[in-house]
Amino acid sequence: MKWKIGNVEIDNQIALAPMAGVCDFSFRTIVKSMGCGLIETEMVSDKAIMYGNWKTKEKLYMTDYERPISQQIVGSDIESLTFASKYIYENTNADIIDINMGCPVVKVTNRSKSGCALMKDPIKVRSIVESIVDIIPIPVTVKIRSGWDKDNINAVEIAQIAEDAGASAITVHPRTKDQGYSGKADWSIIKEVKENVSIPVIGNGDVRSCFDAKRMLDETDCDAVMVGRAALGNPWLIRDCINYLEDGTLPKEVSIEERMEILKKHINLLLQRKGEAFAIPKMRTQAAYYVKKLPKTIELKQQIFKMNTRDDLFNLLDNYVETMGDELK
Repeated sequence: MKWKIGNVEIDNQIALAPMAGVCDFSFRTIVKSMGCGLIETEMVSDKAIMYGNWKTKEKLYMTDYERPISQQIVGSDIESLTFASKYIYENTNADIIDINMGCPVVKVTNRSKSGCALMKDPIKVRSIVESIVDIIPIPVTVKIRSGWDKDNINAVEIAQIAEDAGASAITVHPRTKDQGYSGKADWSIIKEVKENVSIPVIGNGDVRSCFDAKRMLDETDCDAVMVGRAALGNPWLIRDCINYLEDGTLPKEVSIEERMEILKKHINLLLQRKGEAFAIPKMRTQAAYYVKKLPKTIELKQQIFKMNTRDDLFNLLDNYVETMGDELK
């Protein structure tokens, strides 16, 4: 089902969550190949952009293939947030700017008073959203949590303020800052937000299967579902969710051949962009996720973390498949 954020048309109801350290160009490309409707990048610091940090600017690399794509920014200072938003609009293919008001990590909330810490300051939320909306012509969205802690659940209030300030959509991860990524996501909060705003609402949290995605849509009436950690090493989850939501197609087991093919493609994409010295160490963790559900991988995963070249890593994977033989079919 097609829907829109502002004037940006999105082909289906599945979005990729902006996972830090994960959602680089290579991972996003793989996820897009599975049909993902909306791609969201890992967050970048507003001040790092303002001060010209080259590592941060490298994270802004994106292609037309990934579109529609949303670039997430994090910060609490209006001047640097507006500077960063304008820079992204003028120098990237981003279709949407997303403001991070949900990150629970201490160095974000305590040191820079950004991420979920902004939910404690509704007046500042309004000022930030208004300022960014005023300076760029593309849609601005906000990603929030339930609130700071169980005694301060204010997702509805913040969503309403963001909408009134000009935001084009809201993503709700219904855990508090104190919960981090533990405990259960309270989907009823997504439903409350949806009932109290007129802009699109994206639900996020505890979507581990296509059945979870359907249940979230049914229970909350949200406009789309954001998939995060469950897609690590399992980009096929995106495809499964889209197919199940569109026509009830049940997920199929991913063959070992396809699993290894996509893993190698993922590695090659990062290699083409970053080179072997950077790509292989980074891909070790991703590779371990890809083989996680295969049998007898304890030793394989240990060996993966010793690999330093593409050929060595590919040979290791090929030898595993050959050794396991029929057990993997």
